[in-house]
Amino acid sequence: MALQGNLREFSLVQLFNLINLAKKSGALYIETTGQSARLVFRDGKLVYAVTGLEHVPLVRMMARAKLIPSSLAASLGERYKTFSDKELGIHLINAGYLSQEQIFAGIESHLKETLRGLFGWTDASFHFEMGELPPDGVIPVRMDLESIIIEASRKLDELEDLKSEIPSLEMVLKFSERPGLNIRNVNLNAEEWRVVSYVNPKNTLRQIAGAAKLDDLQVRKVVFNLMQAGLVELVRPNGGAPISTGRVAPVVRDPAEQISLLNRVINRIKSI
Repeated sequence: MALQGNLREFSLVQLFNLINLAKKSGALYIETTGQSARLVFRDGKLVYAVTGLEHVPLVRMMARAKLIPSSLAASLGERYKTFSDKELGIHLINAGYLSQEQIFAGIESHLKETLRGLFGWTDASFHFEMGELPPDGVIPVRMDLESIIIEASRKLDELEDLKSEIPSLEMVLKFSERPGLNIRNVNLNAEEWRVVSYVNPKNTLRQIAGAAKLDDLQVRKVVFNLMQAGLVELVRPNGGAPISTGRVAPVVRDPAEQISLLNRVINRIKSI
């Protein structure tokens, strides 16, 4: 029987558990709106992971894991751009940049970060292709799934808690007319500023998430924080039925309007 379905009915935790316990070998394909992932397993262990269509080169993995400086990664990537990951890994070891253990640790860090990026995918189709292998030239690191399964379970529990506060991503945001006292201590991070810049009665939370490149869990966490700060309120679009399709209204482009938007937020904070 083919392993396929949707994450609405069969969660990532259940998928990983099945693959782990059945010691499956092959590729798991996951697709949602505008995003895709390919995970390759061997005997139930993860050996390769990529989101989108682009393979992440070895030097970029090492830089993201802070094992080599970004400047060195860029230089090596350009100089040895025809090398496979295996060939470049041998060079990094022979040149004394990294040990084999450090390279394996950097690849495992990349695999974990890729999987963490999937935790918020709750409405995505998937199918498993038996026997598929990772691309030629990559370094296969067999990573156990147990710790990731535990972490994913916690994230799903967190998502369920947030759903009680934000039940649907088809709702929209508006700036609070009467901000609470909590707004005094607001200090927005980059993700929160991105969401604030898309606050518009025409934009559903799902559309904002897509425009801001946030998954379901991330956008709910950001919106919940903004609501707790008293900066925004959650309402149904146009006071009526939810909107589920259509393009997101663009972020403000005109400099004067951009300044006006920022001033609105700042003035709300100062006015309390």
